[in-house]
Amino acid sequence: MRAPAPQRVTEQGAQAPLVHTRDGALLAHPGESLLETLERHGHRVEFQCRSGYCGACRTPLLAGTVHYPSVPLAFVSPGECLPCCCQPVGAIRLDIKKG
Repeated sequence: MRAPAPQRVTEQGAQAPLVHTRDGALLAHPGESLLETLERHGHRVEFQCRSGYCGACRTPLLAGTVHYPSVPLAFVSPGECLPCCCQPVGAIRLDIKKG
């Protein structure tokens, strides 16, 4: 298995998380949701609520950890995440492709 690419340092000195998809690595901006990162890079993710209520954006999380600033109401199984309301912690890998 290939090691994740090194993280980039932002202007504030904090490391910016990398989001690895089947299309490549995406740089997440501080404070944005994973859904916002994916959208900014041209991914179209099905969603309804943008708050973790419905679970429509449920996505396979193959590696890494995400943080939920607010606990989502939708059920999240191990190995998945809700991009609409989570943020990557360090490098993560998603089973998602632009479509």
